[in-house]
Parts: sequence; C-alpha cells; structure tokens
Amino acid sequence: MIDATHDPQLRSWVESANAEGTDFPVQNLPYARFRRASGKAWRIGVAIGDRVLDLGQARDAVAWPGEVAALIGPLASGDLNTLMGQPIAARRALRAALSSALARGSDLQSALQRCLLPQAAVEYSLACHIGDYSDFYTGIHHARAVGKLFRPDNPLLPNYRWVPIAYHGRTSSIGVSGQRIRRPNGQTKGEGPTPDFGPCRRLDYELELGLLIGPGNALSEPIPIAEAEQHLFGVTLLNDWSARDIQAWEYQPLGPFLAKSFATTLSPWVVTMEALAPFRRPFARPAQDPAPMPYLDSDSNRASGMLDISLETSLVTDAMRRAGAAPVRLAASNSAEAAYWTPAQLVAHHTVNGCNLRPGDLLGSGTMSGPEAHQAGSLLELTDGGKRPIALPGGEQRTFLEDGDTVIMRGWCERAGFVRIGLGEVAGTVVPALRS
Repeated sequence: MIDATHDPQLRSWVESANAEGTDFPVQNLPYARFRRASGKAWRIGVAIGDRVLDLGQARDAVAWPGEVAALIGPLASGDLNTLMGQPIAARRALRAALSSALARGSDLQSALQRCLLPQAAVEYSLACHIGDYSDFYTGIHHARAVGKLFRPDNPLLPNYRWVPIAYHGRTSSIGVSGQRIRRPNGQTKGEGPTPDFGPCRRLDYELELGLLIGPGNALSEPIPIAEAEQHLFGVTLLNDWSARDIQAWEYQPLGPFLAKSFATTLSPWVVTMEALAPFRRPFARPAQDPAPMPYLDSDSNRASGMLDISLETSLVTDAMRRAGAAPVRLAASNSAEAAYWTPAQLVAHHTVNGCNLRPGDLLGSGTMSGPEAHQAGSLLELTDGGKRPIALPGGEQRTFLEDGDTVIMRGWCERAGFVRIGLGEVAGTVVPALRS
C-alpha cells in the first residue's frame, strides 16, 4: 500500500505543510467536517499544513477527472460516509489526485489557493455520521494495572488473552475536540448500606484511538481477518471520559453504563489507513501467551497488523490557564506496545457472530497505556487509584479531574525514511455538574 503519495521527497506548494514537525504534510491528507462560520453549510475538508482545503470550493474550482469528481461530490456537501463506504481502490485514487494537486509544481495551484482556509478560523463537527460505537479493551498494560487495583493476585481475567473484550457505547454523546464535559451526576457506593447520589468525584480520561469503519458487511456475513483491513477507513484520537466512582458501583454484573455514556470526545481529523501504511509493525505475542484462534490469525496480520502511533496526554488546569502556563505532559505511550489486539482482529471478532458493521461505525481501542508507570493512559493508573497525587506546576495536585481542567491528547507517527505525520489533537474541558 506504500506508493508515490508517501514519497519523503514530496513537498507541497502550501509552505506550512513543509514545516518541520507539522502534523499535516502532503503525505498525510486527513479529512474533517467543517464550516466557515455558524449557519454556513458543512463540507469536508483536507488538512494541509495549517490550512484546510475546502472540497466544496475545490469541486467547482477544478475540472477533476470523472472518477475523482464523483468522489468529491458528496464531500463537497459534508458527507464523508459515502467515501468511507467506497472500496480501497477508489479511496486511493482520490488520495493520489489530492496529493498531486497539492504538490509543488501542480498546475492546479492557482485555482486551489482560493480554496484554502486557516484551520484556526473554521468550526468543526464530527467528521462523519457514527451509527454505532463499540469500545474495546485492547490495552493489556491498562487492563493489568486496573486489574491489580481490584484483584492484586489475578489482575487479568482468564478470557483476556483469548477474546477481544468490548462493550457497546453511546453515540449520542460523542462530541468533537473542544467539547465542554459536564461533570456527571450518579449513584456511588455510600459508607453504609444506602448508596450516595451526586456529582462524580473521580472523573477521569482514557487515552484511546478511534477506528472508523469503511465498507460494511451484510447481516450474518462475517468479515474474514484476511479481508478486515479493507473494511477500515481511518483512525482518530479518542478520549473516553470515565466516572470511576459511578462505574465501580454500577458495573457488576453487566459493565459500564452511566459511567461512560455521558461523553466521548474525538479529534476532528480522520487519518486514513492509506496515510498510515508506512507506520505498521508486525503482530507478535509473547512466547508464553496463547496464539490467536484461526479466525483471528492471518499472514498479513502477523506481518503488519499493528499501528505504530506515538501518543501523549497533557493537562491545563484553570489556575495554570489564568497564569499563562503551558500544558504539562502527564504521560506518553505507543499504540503498538499498548495494544494486545490489532484493528483487523477487532473487525473480524466484531463480525464473527454475523453482526453487521456500517460505514462510519466507531471502534474504540481501549486505553493505550504502556508497560511503565509513566506511560499510563488514565489518572486511575497514574495515581494508583487515587492514592498518589500528581504534582503540577504552581503547587497544585491531582488525583482525578477537577472543574476547569482541560485534557489534551495528541498522536503522531515517525519512521526512518518517511515523513512524520500527526493525528492532530483532541481536547475537552470539565465544567461543573448540574445541581441535583
């Protein structure tokens, strides 16, 4: 899948796309849904440097080839799902056309320059319509760390190394970066026989990747793992906000409910699987672990099933913001080290029972924590369940999130011989609970 669009010598006539360390060089070209101002029409745009290419304007500014014009048409009206449902060949054709159009020396430069807008000047929404959301638990280091808090002698349950674990999430409360997260109210375990009710006191984040489905499958027709990559469209950053005290009381025996359904935040940018082609790693298990069952195993998955994405979480408190202090990094990890299962395995497992996926469906990766304590993807891990507060600039401490805190997550990919690409960022700010 590596082709001319990944050429490290390729440069754009949009000069900010050539800057050292930019998330959005011409080798990336992620999609987002945006509008120029409130009340204006939504359309799909492509990130290039610090600009966004308005595909609504670009459709009319250039005489695109027939196949490409047909693919741009829905994007011009804000519809990414139609492209997501197209086969890989069509998506690659559009990527190649956009890459050529935005590269230095393009004959389309003068026409497309008028179609660029500063990313900071536009308003974003979710990139696509998300019909269904399943949140997996692929982060084995997170699972082990959390398990130790409740089961010190048996942190991983017997099924973990055999089956990709997940639960069904709530799509109505998924929002885009910049979301204001209302602290949830709910039941928590009281000191006596009666539970308490009120605002969550152990509000947390979870650093995850969001995997967005491309072409779907018919009901009762599983997707074989050898074909699963063809059903993945792209990746975004995902913050799975968690009310730990509400969750501890409610999750037995069926799992999380109100502790998770109040908010999930995504980055506006979807980095395509095509852009991520150079940043894959082999899938391998420790020798002592069981091999995946045959329906979760393939030559291609073993050769390059893992995504190699660097991740980090930062925090800005209200006091830091007022003092003009920069965000403080809390932790950093890598998805290839964090995940126990690959994206293709998640798709194959999700559909093995005949469940049908549709373009735009979202799969959460689970918390992407590394093996070391400083690589934790949640405050629950970083503070050992709230027992060890984190020291912040200005003398503040945190065990869990307080009102006014802004959580910022970033992701990027680097590999020798290729140009660095990024996933942008996903940010959300906690605001006080409604009075109960």
